[in-house]
Amino acid sequence: MKIQESGENYLETILILQNKNGYVRSIDVANYLDFTKPSVSRAMSILKEAGYLTMEPNGNLVLTELGRAKAGSVYERHNLIAQFLEMTLGVSSDIALQDSCRIEHIISEESFDRIKQYTREHSRDGGAE
Repeated sequence: MKIQESGENYLETILILQNKNGYVRSIDVANYLDFTKPSVSRAMSILKEAGYLTMEPNGNLVLTELGRAKAGSVYERHNLIAQFLEMTLGVSSDIALQDSCRIEHIISEESFDRIKQYTREHSRDGGAE
């Protein structure tokens, strides 16, 4: 099932918070994204129905294997695109992160694969041509 950009952002946020805190609740997601609790609760229900996460009895959100894979993919895109923008264009870190957050959802696989290849090759050799 293909999810929308907002769903991808929620999954990425859950992954980030889980890695940072070890657990995630809906209120943590709401605070991190500066969204209302009802908005986040509705989104969590949709993601749960789609098989991307489960909710424990204590309220903790847990990514399923499918959810973790999707979140990891979005997070990788986010970071590599930001790195690419900084490395090749000299974009500031803050702007690169903001722009990559939008680009990560619409970029083709082919373009992303090329960015990934370029970034990895030029990171290893210190940017030498």
